[in-house]
Amino acid sequence: MELVDRLLAGDRRACARLITLVENEAPEAKQALREVYPYTGNAHVIGVTGPPGAGKSSLVDKLTQYYREQGETVGVIAVDPSSPFTGGALLGDRIRMQERATDPGVFIRSMGTRGHMGGLALTTKDVIKILDAFGKDIILVETVGTGQDEIDIIKAADTVLVVTMPSLGDDIQAIKAGILEIGDIFVVNKADLDYVDKAVMELEMMLDFNSDKGWRPPVVRTVANMGVGIEELAEAIQAHIGYLRKEGLFEEKRRLKIEMELLEVLNQLIVKEVLEKAKKTNEFDNLVDLILERETDCYTAAEKLLNPK
Repeated sequence: MELVDRLLAGDRRACARLITLVENEAPEAKQALREVYPYTGNAHVIGVTGPPGAGKSSLVDKLTQYYREQGETVGVIAVDPSSPFTGGALLGDRIRMQERATDPGVFIRSMGTRGHMGGLALTTKDVIKILDAFGKDIILVETVGTGQDEIDIIKAADTVLVVTMPSLGDDIQAIKAGILEIGDIFVVNKADLDYVDKAVMELEMMLDFNSDKGWRPPVVRTVANMGVGIEELAEAIQAHIGYLRKEGLFEEKRRLKIEMELLEVLNQLIVKEVLEKAKKTNEFDNLVDLILERETDCYTAAEKLLNPK
């Protein structure tokens, strides 16, 4: 495929075009991904999640700058729940990142979730593959930490950063029990604000209480908009990857991600095939009516769709 050949040769326009094909689920996207796949698996994928206002975009911007200064190439995927047409939060802080867009060693793409309830856009993992094959050493995936995408990010990233900030109240802003399970590194950003010591102490205590695995997530203080703590954060990221490799967990983690992705793709294909057949005969709508009338239930209806007579 010509676009894939151009991508592998370092053509930025080909990269952008392939991502658009994947986002739009164009017919040729699957073939492109098949051809791209043998050239993937080299990038270090870093997920960045956390509540709105914690300064994730500034953090991603400064991490990008740091990695470029180290001579590494960077891909940035900013996943946003706002409409890709109306913009919304795609503007704001992200405009600052556009300064990096002129750097040939950086490729930035904003993606809308397009109503996908899972938080992360369904195509995010495929876009990661394209940037990986494009030769990016580091791929930063930024998500808005509101709901399921906090969990979804572990399906895509090698290292997950959970970004928070000192709150004006009694506890760390929007840190929920579930998110403690997914974070490999916790970043207390805006560390020049009041209450930062208390916030860090509480977070450390929560992590100590939850830590039953070999890797104890470190807590790193940053003031991203001033570049404070970025080098320390990059060192913590490198330490995490070093730990995974030393303990033989890196390949294990990637295998688990492949298992989850294969199940996700299989689920999509099965649902698509079943629905296409059912909608040709109005069977789907008929079953919805029967469920509505309490004449059948969802489990029985689903079995009928899977095993039509």
